[in-house]
Amino acid sequence: MSLSFLLRFALVLLVLLAIDWYAWRGIHTALALRSTTLQRTVRIVYWAASIGVLALIVFASSRLNELHSAQNRAFLYTVIGVFILLLLPKLVIILFHGLEDLLELFRWSWGKLAPGAATDAHDPGRLRFLSQLGLALATIPFAGVLYGLTRGWRNFNVARVTVRSPKLPKAFDGLRIVQISDMHLGSFSADTDVVQHGIDLINAEKPDLILFTGDLVNNYAEEVEPWLQAVGQLQARLGKFSILGNHDYGDYSGWASAADKEANLDRLKAHHRTMGFRLLLDEHLPIEQDGEQFTLIGVQNWGTRFQQYGDLAKAVAGTDPSKFRLLMSHDPTHWDAQVRATGIDLMLAGHTHGAQFGLTINGHTYSPAQWIYEEWAGLYEKEGLQLYVNRGFGFLGFPGRVGMPPEITVMTLSCA
Repeated sequence: MSLSFLLRFALVLLVLLAIDWYAWRGIHTALALRSTTLQRTVRIVYWAASIGVLALIVFASSRLNELHSAQNRAFLYTVIGVFILLLLPKLVIILFHGLEDLLELFRWSWGKLAPGAATDAHDPGRLRFLSQLGLALATIPFAGVLYGLTRGWRNFNVARVTVRSPKLPKAFDGLRIVQISDMHLGSFSADTDVVQHGIDLINAEKPDLILFTGDLVNNYAEEVEPWLQAVGQLQARLGKFSILGNHDYGDYSGWASAADKEANLDRLKAHHRTMGFRLLLDEHLPIEQDGEQFTLIGVQNWGTRFQQYGDLAKAVAGTDPSKFRLLMSHDPTHWDAQVRATGIDLMLAGHTHGAQFGLTINGHTYSPAQWIYEEWAGLYEKEGLQLYVNRGFGFLGFPGRVGMPPEITVMTLSCA
């Protein structure tokens, strides 16, 4: 490890220790009137958990290359999950205890500036309720993250949406498309039944088309191999089509040689064929029914912040702009940057995962993803052109989903 990395890592640890210390001050203040036994028990549990997580972070960081080479994602994801599980409640406690400290500082300063003020009537317990409130509210993110880690990534949302276009041929009015994206099959343990459950939900919809919009794996082609048979069970009357996402190229792993990396990508492409998917690599083809057709286009990954492998001009060359065109492109930033200028009627994307965190209030969902992406989940329309962003089938990094369930999109096309 380089000296600069060690210095940055030491700074991060100091910040985390500061968070632990100040959060403990808030807990200690909230429990000040409780029994000594309770305070001692909470102190032992709190610091054992906090120091244990910091030790796991140090261990994982010191073995990062080894864990990556062994593809030990389960351990890394466990560390990330437990860290977030404990961090978010601490931040809530810090917020309320910090407000309490600020109010106490104001009152103390007022007493110094106005010595004649009636400070003797001050009850030290009057503001303690803020720390108590913070401690109580901290249970909300704790419970939410705990649910996300244990159940949230398992419960699929079958999102039903209708997309209308006057350019759609009448033969395709009512066409049912299932879009899936970001399976990240390497994130699932081989004995989980979640992938099979998702496959069964998709087949139960009896789709006409299945379109997969990238990120089949995290890095390595072998990650999909335990699931070749399961994903191969997907059935669609007019076929199954797919594209590559930013994680499919193996760019986030070290390779002994460029040839090894290329071989990994070739292996992944072969797996698409094995599972019955027609992988579109900057190309288009017709979807035909009852003597009519529309154009399906697929590009390699192209994003404003990520890899730009895709060649949209090549993919659309020869297509008829007067007829309905549907594009699969993994990254939704491609839409504003290049796609809308081509007049493509509908683009399907994924990539954002909805940040795997969300909060729905009065029918509106809020997510950290909206701080990064203008279009991050659901259906968008600009000047008659449309984009749908799927929230993803799997997960990456944080091994769960909080208020942002995995999504299977059932899209009905309409010419009305």
